[in-house]
Amino acid sequence: MISISSVSKSFGAGERRTVALDNVSLEVARGEMFGVVGQSGAGKSTLIRTVNLLERPDSGTITVDGVNLTALRAQELRIARQGIGMIFQHFNLLSSRTVQGNVELALEVIGRDPRERKRRAAEILDLVGLTAKAGSYPAQLSGGQKQRVGIARALAANPSVLLSDEATSALDPETTRSILELLRTINTELGLTVLLITHEMDVVKTVCDSAALLEGGRILEHGKLVELISTPGSRLARDLFPLGAVTVRPGTTVIDITFSGGNADRPVIAQLARDHSLDISILGAAIETIAGNQAGRTRLELPGTAQAHSAIISDLRAQGLLVEVVGGEAA
Repeated sequence: MISISSVSKSFGAGERRTVALDNVSLEVARGEMFGVVGQSGAGKSTLIRTVNLLERPDSGTITVDGVNLTALRAQELRIARQGIGMIFQHFNLLSSRTVQGNVELALEVIGRDPRERKRRAAEILDLVGLTAKAGSYPAQLSGGQKQRVGIARALAANPSVLLSDEATSALDPETTRSILELLRTINTELGLTVLLITHEMDVVKTVCDSAALLEGGRILEHGKLVELISTPGSRLARDLFPLGAVTVRPGTTVIDITFSGGNADRPVIAQLARDHSLDISILGAAIETIAGNQAGRTRLELPGTAQAHSAIISDLRAQGLLVEVVGGEAA
């Protein structure tokens, strides 16, 4: 649905030149909720703004729904953009227009007649739960309500793709949850492809099917979350289940066991202690629902070296569990 191929983008020239994107390639499947996560300055906002060519890349191609946007002339691009909605971090609402008027504006710009604008705005405000606020002005709304207006405006032209530029970073945790639930509902009920950028791993964890880690303008890793969870050394997987720093006592080995899918509800630790007569200490644990699947990571301390437990570790891996030795002598 969205294909970003070898895209590079820089700003400035000479010694002041800053590379925002460095040969970035990414594929987002139709109907997918895809998150791009990274810290400030990673290039996230530049990346999402290249998808609808608000920022034109220096090189590479952007294809949305089979159309190469980078090859279009200005008028063709304006038409193609009607199929791409965008939600902004700071709402960008017109203070002089009501909620209804802000949503209608998106349709006014593309030439829809007044009757159609009114009908569609009412329909989409009902979807985002703001029918009762249609006659209110932005100054009379809470932050969450303002963002719902922004979402309604982005959906007004019935797009097939929705871009979210840090849409929840200015909101409190409870409001963030409600907005993420709304985005997931929109994705499911309308079949929209959603590409969102964020610096918050909780956002990815809550709503995304797939994710990419962007750092210094480069994609370091990407994939479906259910697959990343079971990928050794994955930074995204590590951040999904943060267990803190590793502390190793002399004469012990510390391992992380990652559970996913059908492994999540098995009594693996109890069976391990019983079958091998081990005194096992649980140093940390995290269980989450990731992309609709229960998954988790547990950190265990085993007495002795990893070499002494190599058979046990191999057996756990044979059961389909991801086992990483994170402290002590490597197996």
